[in-house]
This record gives sequence, structure tokens and C-alpha cells, in this order.
Amino acid sequence: MNARFLTQALLDLDQAVAYYEAEQPGLGHDFEEEVFECVDRICLNPRAWAHISSNTRRCITRRFPYGVIYQIRDDHILVIGIMHLSRHPDSWRNRS
Repeated sequence: MNARFLTQALLDLDQAVAYYEAEQPGLGHDFEEEVFECVDRICLNPRAWAHISSNTRRCITRRFPYGVIYQIRDDHILVIGIMHLSRHPDSWRNRS
């Protein structure tokens, strides 16, 4: 299964990458790699992660305190957001 990203999810990713890169050169790249590895895990087994609403699931990254919020669609995974687990973790609810 392939993944598609909402524009807002890509903005979430860009903002987090910029933050980590400003903290330590190269860390933003590491974060981005971790998120895409998480998305790859989701695509391989989309039903493996917990529901956070009736149609939405969250896969938590291994190294960073972020979750990839997604929905399983007929022919793809829709990534709704890349959310920090402590900062407004429910802000994805207005996205579709």
C-alpha cells in the first residue's frame, strides 16, 4: 500500500525537521528518516497500530516523541499529521 500526505501533514514534518535541525545539525535529517521509516511500517501493516478515533490510527516513532496520524483508505494510507505527543496531540481532528 502507498502513502499520501495531507498538505498540513507535510507542513508538520517540515516544521519539526527545521526545529531539530536548529537544535543540532543533522538531527532534522534523522527525524525525517525516522518519520518515513514509521510510514513504511504503516504501509506494510496498516492495522497494527491503535485507533485514536473510529477511522484514525497512530503509529509512534521509535526515537522521537512524535506520532504519525493516519487513516486507511481503499487503495492508500492517508497521513493526516505528524504530531508531537505532548503538544496539542489532538489538533489533527479538524483535518480530513
